[in-house]
Amino acid sequence: MIIGKEEPRDIAAREALLDEAFGAARFTKTSERLREGRLPAEGLAFAAREGGRLVGTLRLWHVTAGPSRPALMLGPLAVAADRRSAGVGGALMRQAIADAADLGHGAILLVGDAPYYARFGFSAAHTGGLWLPGPFARERFLGLELAPGALGGARGLVSPTGLPAALPDLGQLVAAAHEGGREYARAA
Repeated sequence: MIIGKEEPRDIAAREALLDEAFGAARFTKTSERLREGRLPAEGLAFAAREGGRLVGTLRLWHVTAGPSRPALMLGPLAVAADRRSAGVGGALMRQAIADAADLGHGAILLVGDAPYYARFGFSAAHTGGLWLPGPFARERFLGLELAPGALGGARGLVSPTGLPAALPDLGQLVAAAHEGGREYARAA
């Protein structure tokens, strides 16, 4: 298995992997509100590959842990069904944490299974004064300090701060759809 940076060629496979792991419900999660319309943090979108096949994905996103306190939000982490329990998720986690620390980030937040993420140092003790923009289970809202004190006294709403993702030009989409319809009509 090779852990590397996510590449544009991974998009379709990543989306299929996320659909397999979480289904359509992934779009209703509170954490998704912090990701939608944003780009992942530069250099912090990862892909696990085996023989050219995408078997795992993990991304980190820029947020604030309350006013004026930069942090990263981790998620989603997904692993192909036939590779779960093979160490793919752990390898992605270790790489993401190490790279975030190397890039000088101070903290990572996530919503997830506390026993799983505790082995990487995540704890609900760091998130007691924070809340998310929607429903969440308090015991699943976890934090990890990459720099000592990065989440000390953090209070307030976790908000997205990452760069906005480019949106397709609506005029071009309409024109393309219109052209496609015209070509369909000519073929019929």
